Amino acid sequence: MSTSLDRATLQKLREQNPSWRLLAATHAPFIISFLHQAFLASNTRTVSQQALASRLEDHLHEGRSLGGLELPKRAEAYLDDWAGDSGWLRKFYPVDSDEAHFDLTAAAERAIVWVARLLERRFVGTQSRLLTVFQLLSSMVEGSEVDPNARLAELQRRRDAIDQEMERLRAGFVDVMAATELRERFQLMASTARELLADFRELEQSFHLLDRDVRQRIATWSGGRGALIDDILGERDALSSSDQGTSFRAFWDFLMSPDRQEELTQKLRHVFELEAIRQTAPDPRLRRVHYDWLAAGEATQRTVARLSEQLRRYLDDRVFLENRRILEVIRNIEQQALAFRNSPPSGTVAELDDLAPAVELPLERPLFAPPFVARLTQQLLEVGEEDVASDGLFEQVAVDRARLRTNIQHLLQGQERITLAEVVAQHPLRHGLAELVSYIAVASENRKSVFDERSSQRIEWNDRHGQTRSATIPLVVFTR
Repeated sequence: MSTSLDRATLQKLREQNPSWRLLAATHAPFIISFLHQAFLASNTRTVSQQALASRLEDHLHEGRSLGGLELPKRAEAYLDDWAGDSGWLRKFYPVDSDEAHFDLTAAAERAIVWVARLLERRFVGTQSRLLTVFQLLSSMVEGSEVDPNARLAELQRRRDAIDQEMERLRAGFVDVMAATELRERFQLMASTARELLADFRELEQSFHLLDRDVRQRIATWSGGRGALIDDILGERDALSSSDQGTSFRAFWDFLMSPDRQEELTQKLRHVFELEAIRQTAPDPRLRRVHYDWLAAGEATQRTVARLSEQLRRYLDDRVFLENRRILEVIRNIEQQALAFRNSPPSGTVAELDDLAPAVELPLERPLFAPPFVARLTQQLLEVGEEDVASDGLFEQVAVDRARLRTNIQHLLQGQERITLAEVVAQHPLRHGLAELVSYIAVASENRKSVFDERSSQRIEWNDRHGQTRSATIPLVVFTR
């Protein structure tokens, strides 16, 4: 997809694009360094106004002490400017807070990342990029192939290549990647990992714009509810079904898999232990980059959930207004009745056949059923002497949910997320199925827990007789 870079287009882009505006700002080094430290360096999504203003005051004091910095206003004023026409910050009020919060916009992040790349690239890795291009082309060709024979031939070729490699390994020939190749691929991996975080922020901003548009249309809408809901849901579906939204859903499903999370953790740990990678002094945050992806994805999901919340509130408000109108009509009737109580009108005022229409459908009539006649039989009861144990009436199971929450919190101290199967493996079930149901109840009460109906997990325990029991339930994930 080519883009026209004529003079008029670039002139308009220079005047309107926030990224260009940030790079061309008079105090761009100061602003970019502060925004990078406040948001990107720690992968922080949102910061309260008080905390961000305090950090900016310290940054301003440090810059003024070094000299050459002419920024006389207070920190709050600069934050409002950057969140206004500049378009570098987004100012909003969270649902559970009355204090303003700030988030970095996608345009500002693109400018900061572009500046950071001017300093990061120590060498130009062409081989890894060429291999990436070749692999992408191969996957597109193979994925679009409709001939089964062609696909079978490609799979056979891969199988032969794997067999040859296995034979070389059995013969003692092990091909190890050179240090230069490792560093080149690590640089490409790190760059792609950071770009994913920027993609999350850009997609989140798209949903934020849709959310703001929904609020504006709800505030000014005067037509029917159905037309507005169809319009809003149509735009949301269009965004979700776009290339960007479809790719995000596939990425999110991949990331939510516990097996994939564990696989990413193990591979990152192995790569960081390589001598060639340790010599480059890599950013330690890349060890946990998949958890940063998860946090950024959850922020995007919460933005999508707010759209549904806005529609629900709109419907509730409309129902409230309609009910209030009905109450006003009833109150008006009551007032008119009270006004005529002492001097009622003479004669017939109005005639009503009934207070409500009577509807009788033929199929509502019950069919004939003969009356049931019970037959009683006499039987002599013999005196029994069998002793039945009544211990079961007193051996009731009581599950302590506080203990279950403590088990979950203790395991989450060392990791970001854990499945219910992993919790049970560390803390076996004492009360069997009753305790398993209590764990699920604890998860349903916690908003940070995730239920994945598309995946399942198997829970095993031993009952009091030592017999192994098992249950298959949807995937339950506890997060911090």
